[in-house]
Amino acid sequence: MASSRRVVVTGMGAVSAAGIGAPALWRAARDGLSCVAETRFPRPYRGRIKFSAQVQGFNAVELLGASLLPYCDPVTQYVLVAADEAAAQAGLSRAEPMGRRAAVIIGTGVGGMHSLEDGLHLTLVQLGRPDPLTVPRLIPSSSPSHVSIRFGASGPCFAVASACASATQAIGMGAHFIRAGLVDRAIVGGTEDCITNSSSLAWESLRVLTPDACRPFSKGRNGMVLGAGAGAFILEEAEAARARGAEALAEIIGYGTSSDAKDPVRPDAAGAAACMRNALADAGVEIDEIDYVNAHGTGTTVNDATESLALAMVFGDRLANLPISSTKPVHGHGLGAGGALELVVTIGAIRENIAPPTINWREPDEKCPLDAVPNVARPMPIRTVLTNSFAFGGINASLVVRRAGSA
Repeated sequence: MASSRRVVVTGMGAVSAAGIGAPALWRAARDGLSCVAETRFPRPYRGRIKFSAQVQGFNAVELLGASLLPYCDPVTQYVLVAADEAAAQAGLSRAEPMGRRAAVIIGTGVGGMHSLEDGLHLTLVQLGRPDPLTVPRLIPSSSPSHVSIRFGASGPCFAVASACASATQAIGMGAHFIRAGLVDRAIVGGTEDCITNSSSLAWESLRVLTPDACRPFSKGRNGMVLGAGAGAFILEEAEAARARGAEALAEIIGYGTSSDAKDPVRPDAAGAAACMRNALADAGVEIDEIDYVNAHGTGTTVNDATESLALAMVFGDRLANLPISSTKPVHGHGLGAGGALELVVTIGAIRENIAPPTINWREPDEKCPLDAVPNVARPMPIRTVLTNSFAFGGINASLVVRRAGSA
């Protein structure tokens, strides 16, 4: 989409298994430090797989204050903390409301899963009286609503619920809102925490969780590991950001999305390839301009083979020499927050000229004939990156991100 309005990232924040802050997440991904640990369940867990990339040590009272917490599920708490960090980096103060030219778009696959499960346990198992704030806490729109209230952003405000493509779609739509002139600024990102008793059992029943370690694109891979957390970004129209003296961390130059329109759970390479092509066309870049790909890379047998085929359909002969890695073994599969966590990593890769590694990688798989940056980070020039998020239902989303000021 041709537009003279460019979109830059002026702030970013994160809450993840790596801890509080975008720098902590980037360092873990860059250094290949797995944040997977034993899961702490609120009630006895009868499942088999008891490890995940869970947010631990999150002190909501200290970070947000006690008065807000009755209204906020953990997913809302996470994204508020991430948004606070992003706004501070962007040099924005909560004392000055952002107003009607600011949008808030947050992706989440489920919303308040902890509130939902706790409420059901209270009413159906303990036969107790429901908490009257359960519904405001669990609805997916709770997160963007609270962010808009916190920052006085009275423009468009909504949640995006597209499973594992949610955050990337939210970010892409925020960028397009700015490019189209509908707003000048957007707080975007994603948040998720489905690491609960019932949800973890449901994921186990799908037979997609690894019993030992997530190893994307490697021969012998056997599944993914659940992750949780949030990522938030301040997007601004480039000239407006420059006029107020804000530093651009990176530029969002392309967004593409597509639907396989074929199967509820089985991915389709043609649909994923169409999504990537849409993002490249939107960015106005050729395949030779992509220096690195941050892959969806779940570590499941089918998903990785399908994404590899889709990448081959897009990049052709160049695929063998194009660094492509997945950082999900580090921070887990963040589901609706995944694209936001991975955009933090993508921007870190661009700013430090380092392709983060795919850890736990063992040996090549003929069904994944690509350079997975195995196990060790790779210093290299990185100017333009493609980052992918693919979801159940065949929903695909990709972003093209470029070094700030390199047009």
